[in-house]
Amino acid sequence: MSILRTLTFALALSGAAVAPAWAQEVTLRFQHFVNPNSANPKYFMQPWADAIEEQSGGRIKVELYPFMQLGGSPVNQYDLIADGAIDGGWVIPGYQPGRFPKIEALELPFMTPKSAEASSHGAWIYTEEHLLDDFEAVHVIAAHLHGRGIIHKKGAPIETLADFEGLTLRGPSRPATLLLDKLGANPVGMPVPAFPEALSKGVIQGGVIPWEQAPPLKLEELTDSHTDVAGEQSLYNLYFLWAMNRDVYAGLPEDLRAVIDANSGMMASEWAGRAHDTGDREAEILIAETTDNAITTLSPEVTAEIEALGAEVTAEWIVEMTAKGLDGAGLVADARAAMASE
Repeated sequence: MSILRTLTFALALSGAAVAPAWAQEVTLRFQHFVNPNSANPKYFMQPWADAIEEQSGGRIKVELYPFMQLGGSPVNQYDLIADGAIDGGWVIPGYQPGRFPKIEALELPFMTPKSAEASSHGAWIYTEEHLLDDFEAVHVIAAHLHGRGIIHKKGAPIETLADFEGLTLRGPSRPATLLLDKLGANPVGMPVPAFPEALSKGVIQGGVIPWEQAPPLKLEELTDSHTDVAGEQSLYNLYFLWAMNRDVYAGLPEDLRAVIDANSGMMASEWAGRAHDTGDREAEILIAETTDNAITTLSPEVTAEIEALGAEVTAEWIVEMTAKGLDGAGLVADARAAMASE
């Protein structure tokens, strides 16, 4: 009996299983910074990981690590992926203000529809037109936006522009903080994980974030009111990447790269957007049915006043980008065109 057959026979007698060598070739470690039960991990990341495993015949396993469990911070997630510290993950490029200025065209006030799926469709078009070269250090799988940006605050809901005056509010991006400043608030830029603690300690009185993140962050307990703007456009938005290390992607066998490719681009971007839409609907219903918190929509007249201030933010952004050598007006026009596409 050969050594190999002897070893196999011995393992069989001991009850050990001999797994085929091809059963799993690659394990990819992807990281994000939110609760695994929030909308994107629940309705996009995990189903995406499951699809990759199934379509690869089990040869790729994607492990998802929430709350930055592999190390680092949400701010430096892009570099963690680019440097190979992790294989992939969820990135908010706007957490590094000034590094990727062209993304801000998508984050300007009232730029995007309230549907995250629709805005993510446009985000992928704009990304292909303007951003892939900016993100050359990583392999981009999807680019998307979240849904409606809601004002969550302690105390009574916002009803007029005067209600913003002097409030210290969390903003997720530079364009969002520019708008909050125009509204008379004191904006504080901070990543998602820092939001609840800042509220509980009284550092801020509220902030802007989509509905779907409210339950995971316990905003229904930490705030008393939730306010949307009127109309079909979102108050603000935030741009995200789902990306992986370029060398890891390039090092996959051709057939396994094809599995990643089949779950990338427009279809993955819209998928991520749908996840946010689903989470938004669930969260709004949950808070409405289980709390006494005020859920309101600003009047069309007040919304129009905010839109006018938002237009000032956009005009000033165009001037700023032009001074940096970018075609600010062209970027805004292309972002609007992408958002209007079907």
